[in-house]
Amino acid sequence: MSDVQQRIHQTVTGNPVVLYMKGDARFPQCGFSATAVQILKACGVDDFVTVNVLADEEVRQGVKDYANWPTIPQLYVKGEFVGGCDIMKEMFQAGELQKMLEGISAA
Repeated sequence: MSDVQQRIHQTVTGNPVVLYMKGDARFPQCGFSATAVQILKACGVDDFVTVNVLADEEVRQGVKDYANWPTIPQLYVKGEFVGGCDIMKEMFQAGELQKMLEGISAA
């Protein structure tokens, strides 16, 4: 496992909710990332870790390899890859994401 893969692994396993995104929760830098943040907040998760992939090209590519998922944002809950914006939307609309995130905070 490369250094960047180890860092990603430590981040996603060391925090209950992690969103790899463009920008951060206060200032998303793409529409998909903004939507992902809105969905998490709509699920009642206000305290989650965000990683700005625009700040580190190694992480930007590394997270795609880590999950074998080609797009950003990427959501991890309790160390498990959940999906990107479209999957988050579908799960939210079905009520599945709310159940998965119930009682979880990054603190």
